Amino acid sequence: MQEALETAAFTKKRIAPVIHKLLVSAVDNAKYLAGEQGTDLDVDSLYVKQALANDGPRMKRIRPAPMGRAYRYQRRLAHIIVSVAERATSSHLVTKVEESAEATKPAKKAKPAVKAVAKKAKPAAAPKKKASKKA
Repeated sequence: MQEALETAAFTKKRIAPVIHKLLVSAVDNAKYLAGEQGTDLDVDSLYVKQALANDGPRMKRIRPAPMGRAYRYQRRLAHIIVSVAERATSSHLVTKVEESAEATKPAKKAKPAVKAVAKKAKPAAAPKKKASKKA
């Protein structure tokens, strides 16, 4: 968790202070919930379990334009979700992910892709003339 906080604190992106504030809030919420439930929480063993950024609502605004006109634009917002969890053992940096049923099956061999070559169209043959019957 300390590494995530340091990364957010020293990143030179405009969103970095917001993410840092969000991470601190997530740690404080975890401490509060542990105190309410009466469980021991080791803050050093916390890690970022999930981080999502989704589209939020859009605010429609109007900007003045020349000759008494107005341009419409949308102010986009985002929902940022960060969830933290405690590691089972602090000696491992990454927890083991359970394998799904599909991952245990052997992978099928992919057939080599055959590249389609465009063929030139043959010019249409002129219709054959009928033989005239002269007798």
